[in-house]
Amino acid sequence: MMGNSKIFVDTSAFYALLDRSDKNYKAASALWPSLLDFNITLLTTNYVVSETIALLQNRIGFEAANLWYKDILGTLDVLWIDAETHERGLALWLNLGRVGLSFVDGVSFVTMHQHEIEKAFCFKPYFSDHGFTLLEPATAKG
Repeated sequence: MMGNSKIFVDTSAFYALLDRSDKNYKAASALWPSLLDFNITLLTTNYVVSETIALLQNRIGFEAANLWYKDILGTLDVLWIDAETHERGLALWLNLGRVGLSFVDGVSFVTMHQHEIEKAFCFKPYFSDHGFTLLEPATAKG
């Protein structure tokens, strides 16, 4: 991986890894092992953790959420959101929420800028609309 070795991981990537019926399952499964094989710091936020647990438990069940928490989350560093980041994410959501940006995504964007994270493992095109590079299986190694 060239340059920045920090990669933000979003709920959409986590979900795709666990739900074989997700349209992005194949891409997520192809990319994930290569992220673990290189000197890469994988990061997410406690807001994404909460969102992912709720989504997995609601759609797939408790066991899937528990498996994700025990086996996958442990490979990442979790960034804890403070009040200022929360407020900045809320302001971004208030400005862009009507066009589909979720509150958690707004907080993620603010966090990524604060920590100079340029790359995201996610399946939401609007991350790239906001200046972040979305990973694809071919980009994980190069």
